[in-house]
Amino acid sequence: MGECTTRKLDPQPPASSPVWGGRSPSEGAIYIRTCEMVRGGPGAAGRVAFPAGGPFFAGEAPDDEGPDPAVLAQRAIDSMLLAGPAIASPKTEGTYTVGMPMWMWVTPSATTYGPNTATASAGGVTVTATARVSRIVWDMGDGRRVTCTGPGTPYRASYGKQPSPTCGHTYRASSASQAGGTYPVTATATWEIEWSGGDQAGEVTTTRTSEAAVSVGEGQAVGR
Repeated sequence: MGECTTRKLDPQPPASSPVWGGRSPSEGAIYIRTCEMVRGGPGAAGRVAFPAGGPFFAGEAPDDEGPDPAVLAQRAIDSMLLAGPAIASPKTEGTYTVGMPMWMWVTPSATTYGPNTATASAGGVTVTATARVSRIVWDMGDGRRVTCTGPGTPYRASYGKQPSPTCGHTYRASSASQAGGTYPVTATATWEIEWSGGDQAGEVTTTRTSEAAVSVGEGQAVGR
C-alpha cells in the first residue's frame, strides 16, 4: 500500500528558475508530490519515500490526497457492465421429468462470467480491475440450492440419463402445484474482482442474478 501527499515548496524557487516553465510566480506556485510505499521482505520491513512526478506548477493548491485509487477501481468496475449468468440450461421451453437428472450450465462471456478487465484514470493515476465469476448458486425453486464452481457441462444426447459431472439437479416432485405451473429458478453469480494501481491494491466481491421458469412433469420426455 502507499500514501501520497502534496506540499507547496517553501521557499519557492526564484523567478528565474526553469522549473517555472516560463510562468510568473504571480500566476501560481510550485508544488511537489511525495509518496510512501511499504517495502518489506523476509526479516525486514520499512517505508521508503520517493517523488511522484517531481516539482510541478499549479495555479491553485492541488488536492493533497490526489485521486483515490479505490474510487477509480469502482469506476472501472462500473464500466464492465457485469451481468447475471447467461442461463443455457435449464430451458424455459419444454418439460423436464421428475426423477431424471437435469444438467445446468451457462454460456460464458466477458459480462456474464469473465474474465473481464477494465481501467480508469484520473490525475495521473491509472487503476486496472479484473473480474471473474467464482461460483454460481442455483436456487431451484423446490427448496434446494446447488452451488457450482464452474459454468457447468453442456448436455449431449450421448450422455443418456447420467447426472451432470459438474452442475446438476434432480426434481423429486412435479411443478404442477407451483404458481404458473413452473419452478422459479434463480442463478446467482459471485464476481470476485481484483484491482491495483496508484500504489494500492484491493479486492471487491459482488453478485448478479438471472432467472428462469422450469416446468417439471411426471413421466414425460425431458426437454432440453
